[in-house]
Amino acid sequence: MTAPAPYIGRFAPSPTGPLHLGSLVAAMASYLDARAHGGQWLVRIEDVDGDRNVAGADRHILASLQRCGMQWDGDVTWQTQRTALYDAALAQLADSVYPCGCSRREIADSQTRLAAQHGANASLVYPGTCRAGLAPGKVPRALRLRTPVAPAHVVGFQDRWHGWVEQDITREVGDFVVRRADGFWAYQLAVVVDDGAQGITDIVRGADLLDSTPRQLYLQDLLGLPHPRYLHVPVVLNDAGEKLSKQTGAAAFDNGAGPADLLAHALLPAARFLGLHVTADSIAGFWQATVPAWERLLRERGAF
Repeated sequence: MTAPAPYIGRFAPSPTGPLHLGSLVAAMASYLDARAHGGQWLVRIEDVDGDRNVAGADRHILASLQRCGMQWDGDVTWQTQRTALYDAALAQLADSVYPCGCSRREIADSQTRLAAQHGANASLVYPGTCRAGLAPGKVPRALRLRTPVAPAHVVGFQDRWHGWVEQDITREVGDFVVRRADGFWAYQLAVVVDDGAQGITDIVRGADLLDSTPRQLYLQDLLGLPHPRYLHVPVVLNDAGEKLSKQTGAAAFDNGAGPADLLAHALLPAARFLGLHVTADSIAGFWQATVPAWERLLRERGAF
């Protein structure tokens, strides 16, 4: 029997601002999982979306991780340094990619018509307007990846937290963007290429990305990349029931206060949110308690 590959996990924040409690939860879960498995924990700055990047946010994120006692392995990587990898992947996918000339408004109009004809779920699916070629007068904008034609193409996987998850990417997603109209690489392609290039074996992240995973599995198959294991932890919500995020006004958890404040108001609350009810009087003691607590939690769930 072949021995399993050494564990390599990662935390991949976007530098759109400082980390908040929700992003700390995701970072903590991925860090704990790597340490509990005796593996590596990499940090990758996902700055491929240049319009949303905030100057200096990457340095603030890295400093916050270090202040919290979360030291990564190896060198930090930035997506903007890896565009040659995305170009190579796009060339490999060339037979499955086509230019799309649809604007956001045109896609929304088409989806509204489809929803009226076939039900609300159809509004989530790109209708394939440009699949057979651009209409006269249209110019290419985004690049889309063809998904298998109807009737169905179900992609499923075993999530370590949620159990079996599946999605019919033909009916529920349709052809999806791999390079955006603004010229930036789409998240789905960049993350798959990066994870493959870095040999990531385990992805631990927020459940808001659960729906993206089947598309990423499909891309991995087309690019001949292995499937990592996945674990999607619950996301932190604000008082309005929305995902805590920079877009919903989430405050930074690291305001420059000392270690005791970080422990009391960031690390311990994040751990409690993950179901880890530990006590500690120092950051070092916090990690000594939470790594085995995380392993116990996952073993109780049958997810280790």
